[in-house]
Amino acid sequence: MSEPAQVNMHEAKTHLSRLVERVEAGEEIVISRAGKPVARMVAVRAPAGSRAPGRLRGRLRISDDFDAPLPDELAAAFTGERP
Repeated sequence: MSEPAQVNMHEAKTHLSRLVERVEAGEEIVISRAGKPVARMVAVRAPAGSRAPGRLRGRLRISDDFDAPLPDELAAAFTGERP
């Protein structure tokens, strides 16, 4: 992975549109003030995929006792109590 491009604050203000185009193309830009990095410009990632109800139907199984109360011993472990 290559080093991100570094620009000073004045250049960033003057050429913001160009910098955004570079970021959209996949480049990372670091903005500096007095030679010290203060901000990083990166592209916003699109969501991994759209959600569709039922997409995993038939691929997951939920036990019939999924929401049954826990055994006393296990429930006590969650609260720090002794059964």
